[in-house]
Amino acid sequence: MSRSIPVLQGPRPHLPSWFKVRVHEGPDYKDIRRLTKELNLHTICEEARCPNIWECWNSRTATFLLLGEICTRRCHYCAVTTGRPLPLDEAEPDRVSAAVKALGLRHAVLTSVNRDELPDGGARIFADTIKAIRRDLPTCTIEVLIPDFLGEAAALETLLSAKPEVLNHNIETVPRIFSLVRPQGRYDRSISLLQAASSRGAVTKSGLMVGLGETREEVLATMGDLREAGCSILSIGQYLQPTQAHWPVMRFYSPAEFDLFKDKGCAMGFRHVESGPLVRSSYHAEQQTEPSDAYSKASRDETSEKGLWQARQVTK
Repeated sequence: MSRSIPVLQGPRPHLPSWFKVRVHEGPDYKDIRRLTKELNLHTICEEARCPNIWECWNSRTATFLLLGEICTRRCHYCAVTTGRPLPLDEAEPDRVSAAVKALGLRHAVLTSVNRDELPDGGARIFADTIKAIRRDLPTCTIEVLIPDFLGEAAALETLLSAKPEVLNHNIETVPRIFSLVRPQGRYDRSISLLQAASSRGAVTKSGLMVGLGETREEVLATMGDLREAGCSILSIGQYLQPTQAHWPVMRFYSPAEFDLFKDKGCAMGFRHVESGPLVRSSYHAEQQTEPSDAYSKASRDETSEKGLWQARQVTK
């Protein structure tokens, strides 16, 4: 598939002064790197070249990438490798759960590459990973950042049946340029997925990148579409070009503009809006969950008691 990347007229915009990231490989950062290598796991932090990797890993948080590291789609903003994926790794859910338990996470975020060649798009592996974490660390809340599963209702049902606290599907951009930057996706399909999940009682979340060529008015209109679809948590961040072969940054938004998006989003009724230049989907994710979310506190307490009972049986 050819990549129709626009050519900027004039000089490229320079990275603004407010983009400051502290590069620091502390003990927690090194622990996560060691653990993911030992367990042969992937993180979206590394694969997507996230600018927050040092902050998050040094705070002992990471977003696990399921279904391998090769994606069947080629979005023009994404640094993840595109190609023919390897066969499913059926042991991956248990290894991810082992990492979550070893890190002692209070909140785990799971995402994946697109696996369009699979009948369920990989939904079963998501569900199996959620179940494994519930078994090994019942007190941990879980957020999933999912692909669109080609709109397959059965795949979404498989995932919802595992009851993640938060179901995230990123809309990424506005309708006018959606098919240009996400040629294998569909704006209406993504909105429908969020609407379907929300109608089933799931707490839904979505994310937008700005700087791809959209207008501020288009961003606000897309925020309105997400809210109308029942989305209650929103993240908005600045797009950064991974390589020269990817979609260029058309402009950088100022911190004041991100503050404006946050204010507008809260006025629209989003219960939480994370908006800032370096914000990414799972940035401060733990702070966005509430005890009343999909997999209720009562259910977690019941599962926790069951887990403690099983542990006691093992130690007898």
